[in-house]
Amino acid sequence: MTKQKTSQHEGWEIKDRNYYLTGSKTPLTLTLPSKHTRKHPLLYFDEESGSQKELRYATNQASLFVDEQKGESTMGHITFKDGALFVEKRFQALQKMLSIYHPSKEHIYKELKPQEIAKDELHDLEYEIEAMNMALSLDVDQCEAILRVEVGSTVNELSSKEIKRDLLMFAKKNPVLFVELAKDDNVQLRNLGIKATEANIIKLSPDQRTFTWASNGKKLMTVPFEENPYSAFAAFLKTDEGVEIFKSIEKKLK
Repeated sequence: MTKQKTSQHEGWEIKDRNYYLTGSKTPLTLTLPSKHTRKHPLLYFDEESGSQKELRYATNQASLFVDEQKGESTMGHITFKDGALFVEKRFQALQKMLSIYHPSKEHIYKELKPQEIAKDELHDLEYEIEAMNMALSLDVDQCEAILRVEVGSTVNELSSKEIKRDLLMFAKKNPVLFVELAKDDNVQLRNLGIKATEANIIKLSPDQRTFTWASNGKKLMTVPFEENPYSAFAAFLKTDEGVEIFKSIEKKLK
C-alpha cells in the first residue's frame, strides 16, 4: 500500500475526507455558511498575530483567510446531501474549512474517522466480553437479583436456566448497565428484601412507609420520605441493627 503524502502544515494529511451531520434528523440538504457575516460569523483566532481573522471559502483561492486572498473570489457552497458530504483530496481549502476552522464542527457535523470508530467499537466489544464473562461467573441468586432490576417480579416465573440465559442476553444487550448492577451490592440486598416480602417473612405497609416482621408485626424500619422502599431497606441492612435482621432473613429464606 502506497503511503499517503502529508503536508508540513500542522501534520495535515492529504486524502479524501467524509463528513456527516450529527443530529437525529437528516435533512435532504443542509448548507453551512461559507463566509463571515454578522448573522453567521466565521472567525478564527490567530495566536501569532493575536487577532481574529475572517474566513471565506472561495473555490479559486488557496487560503481561507480573507486578508490573504487576492483578486476576485469565486464563492463556494458547503452543502450536505442526505446528511453526508464527501470532499476529494484536491479540494484542500474546503477540507481545511470543515476539518479545522468551521465553528459548526462537532456541533452540527463531524469528520468521519474510521480509526476512531474502530477504536470505539473495539472498546465496546471488550466491555461486552467483560460483561458476558461476569454473567457466566455469577451464581443463580446473583443472576436473579440483577435480572429482577430488568424484568421485575416476572423473574419468579423463570427456571434457573432461563434466568442464566436471560442474564447473558441482558449483559450482551446492555453491558454498561449490567456491569454497574453486578458491582452494586445494594442490588443483592434489594432482592433479598423483595424475596422476603414475597415469602411473607417481612411486610411492607400499604403506604410503603414501614417494614415489619410478618410473624408478629414488630416494626423493622421506617422508609424515608420519597425513597424507594427496597433501596431504603437495602441501606438499612448495612447498619449495625440491620445486620442481625439480614442474617435472620437469610436463614428463613433457606
